Formats: sequence, C-alpha cells, structure tokens
Amino acid sequence: MLQRGEVVLKTKFPELKLFKRGKVRDVYEVEDKLLIVATDRISAFDVVFPNGIPNKGKVLNQISVFWFNYLQEIIPNHLITADVNRMPQILQKYRDILEGRSMLVKRTRPLPIEAVVRGYLAGSGLKEYKQKGSICGIRLPENLQESSKLPEPIFTPSTKVESGHDENISEVKASEIIGDEIYKKVKDFSLKIYKKIADYALSRGIIFADTKFEFGFDNGNIILIDEVGTPDSSRFWSVETYKPGQPQPSFDKQYVRDYLEKIGWDKNPPAPKLPDEIVKGTSAKYLEAYSLLVGENLS
Repeated sequence: MLQRGEVVLKTKFPELKLFKRGKVRDVYEVEDKLLIVATDRISAFDVVFPNGIPNKGKVLNQISVFWFNYLQEIIPNHLITADVNRMPQILQKYRDILEGRSMLVKRTRPLPIEAVVRGYLAGSGLKEYKQKGSICGIRLPENLQESSKLPEPIFTPSTKVESGHDENISEVKASEIIGDEIYKKVKDFSLKIYKKIADYALSRGIIFADTKFEFGFDNGNIILIDEVGTPDSSRFWSVETYKPGQPQPSFDKQYVRDYLEKIGWDKNPPAPKLPDEIVKGTSAKYLEAYSLLVGENLS
C-alpha cells in the first residue's frame, strides 16, 4: 500500500513488459497501447538524482492531462484515459501507484525532432543569440536582453537524443529529417498550441516563456504525444516578478539547478543527494505551478 506523500522513484509491474524507462517516466506495454507512469524522479543537467521530489510525477501527469483536453480543438492527442477505473483489469491491483500519475495512451510513431517554441529569450536560445544574433537561423533584433519578450514566438526545432543534450537545428535541417510537408504542419501546430497555452497562462498571471512539444503518427495523422506544457518541458514565470535583463524565478526545477551551481557540482554522475530543504522547496514550486494553471490544488 502506497502511503500518502510517499515518493515513487521506480515502478515495477511483473505482468507488464517494460517499453522504456526514461529520466522521469516509466513506460509499459499494455496490449496494443502504452502505459506512461510519471515517477517523482528529478534530473538536472541530464543526470538523475538519487532522491525524488514528492508529488512531482502527479503534477506532471495531471498538467499534461489538463492541456491535452484543453487543446483538442487544435490537434488530437494520444491520451486514452488517465482514470485508473477505465484502464484494463490487469492494472487495477496497482491503482495505489497509478492513481494521479499515469496515462493509458495510443501507441504512435514519434517524430525524430523536438518541436520547440520560444516567446522569450532564455536558455540555449539566449546562448545562441549572444553568439550569432539568431536562433536556429532566425535573425532577431539587436540588443535584446536576457528574458526579453521576442517580437513574436519563433519555432526552433532541435534534435531528439536519448542521452546528452538536444541540439538546436535549422529549419532546413529539420525539413531534411522529417520532410517539408510534415515540417510545415508541425511548425503550424506548435505555434498555434503555444499561443493558446500562453494566452491562457497569462490570464492566470503566468508567462509561458518557452516549451517543447512532441508529435507522432497515428494512422497517418500527426497527433500530440508525450507530455505537454509541464514545468519539466516548459519555462513558466510569474507576471508579478517578471523583469527583463536577468534570469527569472520559475515554477520548475530551476530551484535545483541554482542549488547545484551554488555548491559547484561538476555536473557529472553520480549526482549528489539533494538536501531536505531543496526537495521541499522544489515540491512546493511544482504544486504552485499546478494550482496556478489548473485553478485548484492537486488532489
């Protein structure tokens, strides 16, 4: 029996075939579908830490479910159900673990690129802008500051790698990888999705600075897959504290990154154990992101 507040670092369901174990999610095969379980693992600088963050997996899972439902008018998605009661009987004995942190989804053929949209200058985009005055070949105005709002959101695709860092690529390179027609559809979908989320988030007092989406093929149609609009895949800033020209406090694992920079960790495995105050502070950030976006506390 899973105790209230207990951290889930790794799942094991003997009757199911493990499809993939990522940095955060454990994915299993269930008949012709996939079961995605969001654990409480946390990674920073591409290294997974030994202790997890309470409620993190539930926040990621339920924010994704919220957005999948919210975005259906723009694009279909892979979600079948997040209700354990509607999942196959074989999963019912694991409901204590699955409740709130799992999704049964369609099995798709994922596109081999990350669909990144940026509305503000931060992260790897800021680094590339400082070097070249552009991001992914897109020229930007001179003298932009860190965290500046861009004239309009830009689509900046990247490679998708299992380990290490994704790399920004040009529009031409992305088109070569997935084809011109598919690239144009993915770019159009990505910008529309970003705008809809950004407009909603702004109404909740949150700036949706940038994000990444993943798409896959379902019976020849492009659909939205994986996670969407979560603090792990996006940067969320508070409208109240936003100030261009400097890094912004954010509702994600930046709290962990800042701590690691402070202690001078070399960013190579093994990762150090996170102190209790950092774990609690990070959990609070994720829960705050959920309540602000969804409008209710995590159940």
